[in-house]
Amino acid sequence: MKITIIHGQSHKGSTYHLARSLAEKIGGGITEIFLPKDFNEFCVGCTRCFTDSETKCPHYEKLSPITGAIDEADVIILASPVYVYHASGAMKALLDHYGWRWMVHRPEEKMFSKQAVCISTAAGAGMKSTNRDMADSLFWWGAGKIYKFGAAVSETAWERVNDKKKQTYDKRLTSLAAAIRKRQGRVKPSAKTKAFFSVMRIMQKNGFNKADMDYWNEMGWTGKKRPWN
Repeated sequence: MKITIIHGQSHKGSTYHLARSLAEKIGGGITEIFLPKDFNEFCVGCTRCFTDSETKCPHYEKLSPITGAIDEADVIILASPVYVYHASGAMKALLDHYGWRWMVHRPEEKMFSKQAVCISTAAGAGMKSTNRDMADSLFWWGAGKIYKFGAAVSETAWERVNDKKKQTYDKRLTSLAAAIRKRQGRVKPSAKTKAFFSVMRIMQKNGFNKADMDYWNEMGWTGKKRPWN
């Protein structure tokens, strides 16, 4: 399997170690992207990715290697430590650039058969809301299966996290990796995803954005074809 990890920070702390451990337990080729080192641009709100083409984004060239890594992956891991109860600004800045990939616009067909994992850590709390930040984008991208993994490590440095906690996380990650391997090649989107896709399909049949409408027609989704068939 091919695995792409997008780290919401550039240092290798608790979140990094858990994300990397999961990828290694799943097995396969691993591509890692570190934010903001590998992408440090903010969306400027020009909306050209919606109305014209994603290639019109002023950061398209910088974003392309990350988009390619996402598209080639069987498993996508989004990992961010808790920043004031939310994902890091660097992670949010990246996800803002993929609004055009939401189901309301032009989702990637391959996404519906992919598995994705959101991983967050904190010294105390906030993992749930942080994972939700990242899972929202994955859902709207159409990801076939989304898992969430949160860990209250009670420390600000991985080296100081006690061994008992590390052993607990290791067991949880081993179980998660086994579930991902078992489901590989048999991923189908949830009923919720299919329902939202159906609503978007009706919207695209009526048409309110030519770039999006043309895309849906070309993909055959306004007819009988579906990305999970």
